[in-house]
Amino acid sequence: MAKQKTAFFCAECGNEFPRWQGQCSMCKAWNSLVEQPLGDTGKKSAAVGGGQAAKPARLSEISVVGEARFLTGMDELDRVLGGGAVAGSLVLVAGEPGIGKSTLLLQICESLCRFSTVLYVSGEESARQIKLRAERLRVDSPNLHILTETDVDDVEAAAGELKPDIIIIDSIQTMYKAGVASAHGSLTQVKECTLSLMRMGKRGGVTIFIVGHVNKEGAVAGPKVLEHMVDCVLYFEGDQQYRILRAAKNRYGATHEIGVFEMLGVGLREVPNPSEALLAGRPRSVPGSCVACTIEGSRPLLAEIQALVTPTTYNYPRRMANGIDSNRAMLLLAILEKRGGLHMGNADAYLNVVGGLTLDETAADLPALLALASSRTDKPVREGLAAFGEVGLAGELRAVSGVEQRLSEVRRLGFTSCIVPYQGTRAAADAGGLEVIRVKHLRQAIDAAIAPE
Repeated sequence: MAKQKTAFFCAECGNEFPRWQGQCSMCKAWNSLVEQPLGDTGKKSAAVGGGQAAKPARLSEISVVGEARFLTGMDELDRVLGGGAVAGSLVLVAGEPGIGKSTLLLQICESLCRFSTVLYVSGEESARQIKLRAERLRVDSPNLHILTETDVDDVEAAAGELKPDIIIIDSIQTMYKAGVASAHGSLTQVKECTLSLMRMGKRGGVTIFIVGHVNKEGAVAGPKVLEHMVDCVLYFEGDQQYRILRAAKNRYGATHEIGVFEMLGVGLREVPNPSEALLAGRPRSVPGSCVACTIEGSRPLLAEIQALVTPTTYNYPRRMANGIDSNRAMLLLAILEKRGGLHMGNADAYLNVVGGLTLDETAADLPALLALASSRTDKPVREGLAAFGEVGLAGELRAVSGVEQRLSEVRRLGFTSCIVPYQGTRAAADAGGLEVIRVKHLRQAIDAAIAPE
């Protein structure tokens, strides 16, 4: 009996290797290679789509009418998709289990069914469970068809008979292909099932939404492997009341756009004004709090950064950051001690972005440092003050983009002053009643922000 051929796949980036190695040579992740059998799927894959091979066409003969977009019924989702979903596209919605992926996709079915036929394929829930959830979400349309199936070939057969305009697969980890000698949810099965769905969608002009799970430990079991195959990748984030939908890849629009939702008993509710929602309940005149103005995609966003600096009881002070990169937080603490003149070596430091938001923009450097300085000196930041700006290792403040958009959002939310970098903000000195404080160095920013006793 011939030994079955196997290969090793990286669970982080999906690259294939002929033998096991401790570190992936592509993404540099350690202990991420898993062994998977190689199934003989060449003949099976060639037969998909009626067995007809695609023929090449001249570039001059291909007509371009324009992107046929349609609205999903949720403005926040349409924003992240770049103005709506594109017909014939393959969209991956990834995130941790229970974050709200299935709720979002079933919720938009009510709007999609008004102009199209939707096939909802579930491999995790029974038809009765989906019905109960649809009643809770107030989804009831005759154009919504439910199929509880895990075999991709049966899904393709049902789609060929129904001829839907939109297909929702929940989730890709539960799907399997009979010709692949691998377990359900394995990297091989996930890739082969997605390839079959992609061929079906591209040839028939069917829009397909795929749900992909990321487990609680942070290991990616499928979605990272599929990122290079799909047209759009949407990631659900957030472990609190608010859910952040972020575009990591979009062939038909801008990336790094975000949509903000609030999880309620009747489903996800859009948050059209996330700045106001994230600042709700913000304490006044309390040390260790500063409002940052960042830009997510094309949207300016205000978020509260809180810091807590306390005397340490350990030999080595603790440093923790939530919503800000840990390495960036360590760098900011070093800048604050060396350039800001505040001793941090004998104190524990904690940073937190309120609302579960993740700030990866360097414009959040200045408000994070001001929050740390406020907690260290036990003096509150001036009332009605916001800040933004990148801070260099020499303590200098560097210019950031979108100054006018940021100041407009700060003024709209009722703030009276804003600390900004001196460079690149000369034209923004007159901000319609908003006091714009232009500073060159971190020490100047601390002196201008911390309220005197």
